[in-house]
Amino acid sequence: MASSFSHFIFVSLLFLNIYLFQLSFQQTLCHNEERLALLQLKESFVIEKHASGNPFTSPKFNLWKSQGIDCCSWEGVWCDQYTGYVISLDLSSSCLFGSINSSSSLFRLGHLQYLNLAFNDFNYSEIPAALGNLSRLTYLNLSASLFSGQIPLEISKLSELSVFDLSYNFDYSNQRLLELKSTDFKSLMQNLTKLEYLHLSYVKINSSIPDAMANLSSLTSLHLRHCGLFGKFLTAIFHLPKLEYLSVEFNGDLSGSLPEFPFHNQLRILEVSHTSFSGELPVSIGRLGSLEVLNASSCNFSGLIPPSIGNLTKFLTLALHNNSFRGEKVSFFSNLSQLTEITLSFNQFTFSDISSFAGLSHLRRLDLCSNQISASFPSWLTNLTELRYLNLGANMFQGPLPSSISRLKNLEAFIIEFNNLSGVLMLDTILELRYLKYLALSSNKFSVVIDTRNITNTTFPKLREVTLGSCNLREFPGFLYDQDELEVLDLSSNDVYGQIPNWIWKLSESLWYLDLSHNSLTNFEKSPFFLPSSILYLDLSFNTLETSLPIPPLNIIFYLASKNRFNGQIPPQICNLTFLQVFDLSYNNLSGTIPQCLGNSSKSLIVLNLQENNFHGPIPESWAAGNKIKAIQLGQNNLQGKLPRSLTNCRMLEFLDIGNNQIKDTFPSWLGTLPKLKILILRCNGFYGAIAIRNQESDILFPQLRIIDLSHNGLVGPLPANYFKGWNGMADFDEKNRTYLHAYDNTMVNGYILPIQYPYSMTITNKGNKLDYMKILEVFTAIDLSCNKFEGEILEAVGNLKGLQLLNFSNNILVGAIPPALGYLTNIEALDLSQNKLTGRIPVQLTQLNFLEVFNVSNNRLTGSIPQGRQFNTFENSSFAGNSGLCGVPLSKKCDDSKSKILPPPSSDSGLFAHFGWKAVLLGYGCGFLLGVIIGSIVFTRRHEWVMKNFQVRQYTTRNWV
Repeated sequence: MASSFSHFIFVSLLFLNIYLFQLSFQQTLCHNEERLALLQLKESFVIEKHASGNPFTSPKFNLWKSQGIDCCSWEGVWCDQYTGYVISLDLSSSCLFGSINSSSSLFRLGHLQYLNLAFNDFNYSEIPAALGNLSRLTYLNLSASLFSGQIPLEISKLSELSVFDLSYNFDYSNQRLLELKSTDFKSLMQNLTKLEYLHLSYVKINSSIPDAMANLSSLTSLHLRHCGLFGKFLTAIFHLPKLEYLSVEFNGDLSGSLPEFPFHNQLRILEVSHTSFSGELPVSIGRLGSLEVLNASSCNFSGLIPPSIGNLTKFLTLALHNNSFRGEKVSFFSNLSQLTEITLSFNQFTFSDISSFAGLSHLRRLDLCSNQISASFPSWLTNLTELRYLNLGANMFQGPLPSSISRLKNLEAFIIEFNNLSGVLMLDTILELRYLKYLALSSNKFSVVIDTRNITNTTFPKLREVTLGSCNLREFPGFLYDQDELEVLDLSSNDVYGQIPNWIWKLSESLWYLDLSHNSLTNFEKSPFFLPSSILYLDLSFNTLETSLPIPPLNIIFYLASKNRFNGQIPPQICNLTFLQVFDLSYNNLSGTIPQCLGNSSKSLIVLNLQENNFHGPIPESWAAGNKIKAIQLGQNNLQGKLPRSLTNCRMLEFLDIGNNQIKDTFPSWLGTLPKLKILILRCNGFYGAIAIRNQESDILFPQLRIIDLSHNGLVGPLPANYFKGWNGMADFDEKNRTYLHAYDNTMVNGYILPIQYPYSMTITNKGNKLDYMKILEVFTAIDLSCNKFEGEILEAVGNLKGLQLLNFSNNILVGAIPPALGYLTNIEALDLSQNKLTGRIPVQLTQLNFLEVFNVSNNRLTGSIPQGRQFNTFENSSFAGNSGLCGVPLSKKCDDSKSKILPPPSSDSGLFAHFGWKAVLLGYGCGFLLGVIIGSIVFTRRHEWVMKNFQVRQYTTRNWV
């Protein structure tokens, strides 16, 4: 009986369990209202393959039909096993195209805890405020889905969130689409206290970091790249106990420094690149035992790399490029055996021994370019067979390359340009590297020999970039013939003579950068012709090409063809070039008129240089408002007419050269409203009349002007006093400034950031001899008003231009005394007041001009004794000739002994003046002499070696390799 009862109990319990299991199973079926909500959500979108950016993505919606009516079994849907409510919806990478608003059926899923809509295309719609009603959400990911507009404050109600990701919502031009108000950012950080994962990269926040962020004690991952953050980064965030991943890259106005780190910090990845972080790396960084990645590139860090970094045995990536780090030793790197990437480029390292890198067998990227490393090329590098990227460019490596370089079988980038490597480089050794894509050998001291007889075309690597500038080549390398993936080719500064072969234009449909400048090329094998449509950058300058101009493709950005013998006219197709930024055809034999469309194209144009040709007719009349042009150089042609008033639309203009033409116009005082104009050259034209005096003292014209040349015109009237008072650009002088005037900009070309660094140059005439200056120091200042008909007195206000180095008022009708205020021009090197009607004595204050090398007051009506001492003891008779009333050395006429001798005021030489070496310069009387001989012969002769370095050395542009 007992046994039967026990059996009954067992069977009953068994059936009860089966019933409960079935009941539980039935309850996991999704609720009908939620199933309908999901189906309505599906119908609100269009499935577009492109919407997820991955052609292999499979839309989850497409699978739902085949997965039955139970929505809990549908792809991307999870339900609570007890209640059957949908608690998780993952539609990421589902090719969704459309929008979501607050009335969407999505918000009928009130039990959602997990929502992932990342990697879709929501067509620039706003994030719906109704998301704030999904109060149970712990996970929200809307990244990379083309949401736009303001992030709704209602999201701050989601106090249970642990994962919040709105990152990478930007369009195809990298324009940030989402915005978060500063006050809303603060509210989010105050309310979302359970956050573990916060990703807002590419959200436009434009705010400082809220203090509340330092209280997010559960935070493990913080991504705030490209957010427009500013102010000082909170040090306390570095000390959050669970933080493993911190990235605030690309916030240029965000400052801060790395703190003292405690032991047991959890940081694995630390990225602060492209911010304003500064200071030194703390020694305590060696306590970050879990650290795998440190990226502090493009900041303001300085000092030494602390040897304690050698304690970080888990280190994989170290990126410190583009800072001011220094140091001679790197021995601690030998401990970092797991390192795969070292990037130390663009710093001030002076390593003479880098052998501590020799044992880093896992190294895949080594970038030491643009430092001051002086060492032989390390032969042990060829043992690092895992290397993919090797950049030693722009250093002082010397000696030959080892032939064992061919052991680097995995190498994809080999960049050693701008070093002192010597010997003979057998290029076939490098061409054995079958995975090589980037080869940069330019500007060394070796000769490249190409012997590819032992290599078949089928085994050549498929190169994308080849730079062989200054490699003593005498012909176009034959191995290029089959490089059908080539994108960048630089053969500049070689000895290649003859025709440009036609095959060079057929190399590759992707060839966009071609530099054949500084060779001896004479013609095209086929001419005239249309350049291939892929070419965006073409430099043919400094050759002897004697033919008509090749017709550029529509998308060309840089067209450089100066210093050749091109003839004929500018092709009319130039008017179709809507992307053209730099157009330089200077120093050729081109003729005809300048196409009027170049003014209309100026919204993209940055540099227009057509000087030293045979163009005639008017200057382009219409310069569009909002243009970007910085330099217009049309000098030394035969242009006629007037200056177009639309030049006032060129608000970015820095350099205007119309010299040596046949322009007939009044002085263009209206150009004075251009806020950035630094160089104005109008010499040798037909400008006439008086320079208009400003009506209001508050009007400042030409505020940034540094060089003005109005010589050889017909200008009359008094010198413009108010102009001199407003020329603030000539009032200061910083001798330590070694930068050059140039048009600077950046442009994105095929994924590269290509810097535009176009140096300004000017041509000066010296008694019929033209002197070309390829670079102009930013500190150089000059005024040349010679050979006009200015009258009246020299103004005391000129003495305020204390940065002035050259001043030429010669060959005018100036009267009165030389103002003693010229003694304040303490940086003046050449002063020419000859061929006027000046009277009175030479001011003794001029003897204080310690840098004055050329002084000419000849052919005036000056009287009295010539001051003595310092530079005045170096001037010859010709400086004072034609003044019958002058006496004293160096003239033969003696002064009356009965009159007291004028002595210079006492002062002591110090600093810069103490080691100045003087050189006498012969004087002349012709117009234009000052800005010819003076600039051409001395310019900056304060230190001869400095002049040689800055004016004689050929300038090159360093390419950014990625």
